[in-house]
Formats: sequence, C-alpha cells, structure tokens
Amino acid sequence: MPPSPSSAGAGAASPSGSASASASDPTPSWWESVSQARSRILALSSILPAAVSHDVAALSDADRPARALLRSLAAYTALSDALRAGGGADDPACHWLYDTLLSADPDLRLAALAFLPLLAALYLRRLPPELPSSLSGFEAVLLAVYSSEAKNRQGKPILVQVPDLSVPSLYHTPASSPSSKSPRRSQPPPIPPPQATPVVGVLSPPLEPQAAMKSTKRAGIIGVAFEAYYSKISQMPAASKVDACNAAAAWAGQYCKCRFELDDKELEEEEGDSLGSVSPMSSGAENGKELEDALARMRINGDISGRNCSEDDKEARVPLPWELLQPVMMVLGHCLLAPLNPAEVRDAAAEAVRVVYARACHDLVAQAILAARSLIELDKSARKAAKVAAAAASGPVVAVGTAGSNASSSRPSSKPNTPSKQRKPDTLLVSK
Repeated sequence: MPPSPSSAGAGAASPSGSASASASDPTPSWWESVSQARSRILALSSILPAAVSHDVAALSDADRPARALLRSLAAYTALSDALRAGGGADDPACHWLYDTLLSADPDLRLAALAFLPLLAALYLRRLPPELPSSLSGFEAVLLAVYSSEAKNRQGKPILVQVPDLSVPSLYHTPASSPSSKSPRRSQPPPIPPPQATPVVGVLSPPLEPQAAMKSTKRAGIIGVAFEAYYSKISQMPAASKVDACNAAAAWAGQYCKCRFELDDKELEEEEGDSLGSVSPMSSGAENGKELEDALARMRINGDISGRNCSEDDKEARVPLPWELLQPVMMVLGHCLLAPLNPAEVRDAAAEAVRVVYARACHDLVAQAILAARSLIELDKSARKAAKVAAAAASGPVVAVGTAGSNASSSRPSSKPNTPSKQRKPDTLLVSK
C-alpha cells in the first residue's frame, strides 16, 4: 500500500512493522541500528539500476552503514535520478524515503533528509499536477518531515530574544544624555536602570497538525521542512547543499543583470582605485580582475539584456512568501559562510543569493532585500579576506645577485624572521 498524505500527517500509523517497533523503542541499541541500516541499504539497492546497485549494497558492510550511505556520492546521485523520474503514489524511491524518515536511527533519518531540497524543488516545479496522484509520493515525504518536526516542538513556537540596547550589558554601556552632565562637580555613580522587559520575536509559530498538502498551507509545510533540514545542515553532504542552493535560485528565477548590482558598484570602485595608482599591477587592479572573472563565471546562467535566460527558468519560478523564504535564506547563509564548505557549495550559494536579491528588488520585499544584501556583502568580505590571506601566505620571492668569475647566479632571500649571521658585503669584480 503506498504512503498517503493523510498517514504522513497523522504520524501515528506507520506503513511497516519496523517503524512501529522503532516508535516503541526510540533509542535502539548499536546492533539494532546497524542491522536496521543494513536492511534499509539493501532495500535501496533493490530499487536502483543494476549499474549502481552493487556499489550501494556494498555500503552495508561498513562499520557505520548509515554514515557510509549519507556520504556516498554514488548512492545520492542514483536516488536523485530515481526521484526525478518518479514522485507518484507508487514510486519506490518515495516509499524508501518515507520509511527511512520514520526510522529510529538518527543517521538513517539524516540520509533521507539530505534529499529534501531536491524533492521540494521537483515538487514545486511540477505544480499543478497532471493527475491528482502524480505527486502524492512527494507530498507524503514532505508531510512526514513536517509531522516529525511538529512532534519535536510539542506545540511550542521558536522564539528569539532581541536585546534592549538601553540596558547595560557585559559588552556595552548606554551613552548618558548630555543634559545630565554638569561641569562643576563630579557625578555620582549611575543608578542602574530597572530591568527592561525583553523583546521577544517569533522565529517560527506553533505548528498545527496537517493531514494533507493544501495549497494555502503548502509554503508553510515546505518552510518547516527546510527548518528541519537547516537544524542538521552541518552534517549534510556537499551535493545536498548544492541542490538546496540550486532550488533557491530556480524558485527565485530572476536571472536579470540587476542581481550583479552590488558587485558592479565594487568593480567601479576597484577600477577607480587602480587608475589612480602608480603601478599597473596594483592590488586594486588584481582584485578587480579576479572579481570580474568570478562574476563572469556566474553570468553563464543569465542574459546580459536583463531578461530571463530560458522558459524553464520561468516555469521553475514560484511565489516566495516569507514563511518559505526565511528558512531558505538561513540555508543559503550556511552554504555561503560556513568555513568547511567546499568551493562548489559557496559558489552555488553566491549565485543563488544574488538571484534572490534580484527577485526581492523586483517584488519590493523589504525583509528579503535586507537579508540577501547582507549575505552578498558578507560574501564579498569573506572572499576579499581569503585573497589577502592567500597573498600574504605565498609572499614575493626576492632574487639576490652574487659575484663570480665565470657566471652570475641568483638565490631566494631568506625569510625576514629567520635569524642569520652577519656577513661581509660582496665585492663585484668588473673587467675592463
């Protein structure tokens, strides 16, 4: 029986006996986790093509099979191809993801959660469905993630406390008003102000149970799924993060030249600094050239005339309410600024955040403009700092000439911090 959205939303009934056993025992032993991971990996290999099924099945022999599955690029690529060709109620790939998300092993749930960005991108791109059941497999997986997150929060919202700058803290002292100061006598020690009421902001409201993927609740359900993905993003593979960035860029779909507005301003400043310098190989010219090359690599997705580059981009473009865009921007922030991310993840995030910035400017969404602009500025600062650090680490090599009767030779100078004995100056012999 295929998974249905109603069973995913309820979260009580599971389609397999192993899921019910895991619900009764939320903390399985080490051997139970290994055996369950091996059975899930063998089940996955049975639905994949024969070319990759043997390699995926070999992951079950690892010491930690679930972690091996999470880090396997071959398994991720094969299951991604299966999801692109499926999505219906009888799709075996969606069945596997649904059952794995209900597992008690946290590593197994991570392996299934890694496919959330790709699944959400495929789901939103195919709306409206040709048949009512053509996307029910995707909906069941999304509702399973939503139900698990709602159960973990226990009906409570996610709050954030905004500090009151009028109250002194460990890091700052509020400036006193000029009228209270008197030049004739010294002021007594200030009386601490009363404790102010903290300003509390709602980052995510309480979650209501959802039994079906309604059009009015679709953005909120996918947004909560991305919040669950963001809570585990540090353990996600690079391919999953790239898919998340590509999904955000496709949903924004604003591949116009205004997405490079902030970068073009910096290029103009760098060109102005390089023209005013004495040397043509100044650091400003080098940084401007490198930034221009980086922008040229990102412009391959765009059109210099300012229009969208293809009809596929227009089809992938979706409405972006803040309840969906906020967790997506959190994911982009991690992909852009986390120091351990590889270069392909940072480049994909840099492209995506600029497309989101262009979309926000066209739609006049103040929150999205502020968030995207801040990420772009942080990205530019991080890239500049990395270039300066790389240039300082390499350092120039200085050649020192030595005198000789036959030929002249050169050698690199020693490091400035390396102690060396003082020697007599060389005498250059000049033949007349």
